[in-house]
Amino acid sequence: MAGKRKDIPKGMPNYSDLINPTIEALQALGGSATINEIYSEVINNLQLPEKIIDFQHSDKSSQTEIQYRLAWARTYLKIYGIIEKTQRGVWAILPEHKDILFVDIDDCVNTVRSLSGGKKNSLNDPKKDNNLEDDGVEPPDENKPWRERLHSILLSMNPFAFERLTQRVLRESGFYEVEVTKKTGDGGIDGYGRVKINGMFSFKVAFQCKRYNGSVPSSDIRDFRGSLTTDIEKALFITTGTFSKPAQDEAMTPGKIQIDLIDGEDLLNKLAEYKIGLTPVIEYEIDEKFFTQL
Repeated sequence: MAGKRKDIPKGMPNYSDLINPTIEALQALGGSATINEIYSEVINNLQLPEKIIDFQHSDKSSQTEIQYRLAWARTYLKIYGIIEKTQRGVWAILPEHKDILFVDIDDCVNTVRSLSGGKKNSLNDPKKDNNLEDDGVEPPDENKPWRERLHSILLSMNPFAFERLTQRVLRESGFYEVEVTKKTGDGGIDGYGRVKINGMFSFKVAFQCKRYNGSVPSSDIRDFRGSLTTDIEKALFITTGTFSKPAQDEAMTPGKIQIDLIDGEDLLNKLAEYKIGLTPVIEYEIDEKFFTQL
C-alpha cells in the first residue's frame, strides 16, 4: 500500500474527522445507507470544496482520498460496535445504537487499535495520523491491495478488450442485445444494450466505457450526451476512475437526458460480485488458545 501523501490539499478531513459525520449521515438516511449514499451525504453536510472532493488517493487507486478515508471511518465504527455491513453492501447502525448521534473519537480510535493489536495514541496523535496501513487494523474491503492491482490491470488493457469486459459486465447485470460499436473512442457511444425492468419495461441504453486514471471532467459527460440519438432512452458512462463533482452535476442536469455513472469502485465491485476474472480466497483466523488448551 502507498505511504503517506505529501501533496494532500489543505483542509482534507482526517479519517477520524469523518467518523461522526458518518454516523450523522446514516441517521439522516434512516439508519442505513449504501456507500455512495453515505459519501454524498457527508460531502454535502461538510460542504467540501471540489479540490478536496476530486483529489485522488493515489495513481494506483480508483478511489478519491475522501472515499479512502470514509472507508476507514466505517471500519473503525464497525469494529467499535456501532455499525454493521450487510451481505448486500448496505451499512446500518446496530439496533442497540439506533439513537446514537456521535462517539468519543479518542476512545473509538484507541479501542479499535487495541482490539486489533495496533498502536494507541502515543507520540502519534491518531486524529492526525493517516498512514492507516501501519495501525494494525484490518483494511476495509474497499481498500484491500487486490483492488489497486486490478485497477492497474484495467488501465493497461487494450481499449477494445476493455469494451468487451464492459460488455460482459453489462450482460451479467441483466442487459441483453449488448453490442460494441468497434469504433475508436472519441467521446461518442461505445456500445448499446437493452435492459428490462421487472420483466415488463425495456429500455435501449447507450454506454461509453473510458479507462481513466483520475476524475472524469464534465466536458466528457457533455460530449457523450451530444452523441446520443433520439432512439436512446437511457445512457450509462462507465470509467475506471472517478467522476468530478461538475461531471456528476452535469450527468444529472434537469431537462437533459440523465446519464447514469459507474465509477472505478462500482466497476471493481461488479467484477467481484460476478467473479469475472476474480477468484475468492478463503482465509482463516487461528484460535491459538484452542490448540494450547487441548
